Amino acid sequence: MRRADRLFHLVQLLRNRGFRTAAQLATEMQVSVRTVYRDVRDLVATGVPIEGEPGVGYRLGRGYELPPMTFNALEIEALVLGARMVQAWSDDELAGAARAAVAKVEAVLPTPLRDVLVRTALFAPTRHWAGVVTSDLSRLRHAISERRKLHLAYTRADGSKSARVVRPLGLYFWGDRWSLAAFCELRQAYRNFRPDRIQALKPLDETFDGLDGIHLEGFIRQMEQD
Repeated sequence: MRRADRLFHLVQLLRNRGFRTAAQLATEMQVSVRTVYRDVRDLVATGVPIEGEPGVGYRLGRGYELPPMTFNALEIEALVLGARMVQAWSDDELAGAARAAVAKVEAVLPTPLRDVLVRTALFAPTRHWAGVVTSDLSRLRHAISERRKLHLAYTRADGSKSARVVRPLGLYFWGDRWSLAAFCELRQAYRNFRPDRIQALKPLDETFDGLDGIHLEGFIRQMEQD
């Protein structure tokens, strides 16, 4: 168990019960008593109010609660990698939201876990064509959220061009490209569209509610059948 996870576990043990001896804590955490002493000292140094009485043990000070967003080290690494992927492969608006979310998490983490966040060596580099891949994502996301129909000028892989009205249902990221799950009113069928092949995009005043059976779940069922 990594140190950050161990410290988190120690605080959890102390907050769940009353006094616990160093020996009891060492047994439950499968570490030495000396490690417990050192970890308690480090937590106290970071401001965690651990009280100790000779011959009785340790307990967490009354009224102390862990921050509402407390994660273990592995969860933090997953969040950091996910945020970095969003920053690399989504639109500017969503990338900014990802940076803000990580900053909020960092602000409430205890010092040992904050170090994990800062030092996580998992990255999602961008490529020179990332801007093309993520084109129009912000407008597509808003249209999906608002359930607003879109008029597209679209170019297929074979170069043929078309104009159509679609109901945007969802966005999927495939590692090197995005695709828009939609219902095409021209073909009266569910279709996938590549955002980087959309030549022009216009949100319409008309919205949809899915009550006619056209929705993302229907798209997924159709894709599974196909």
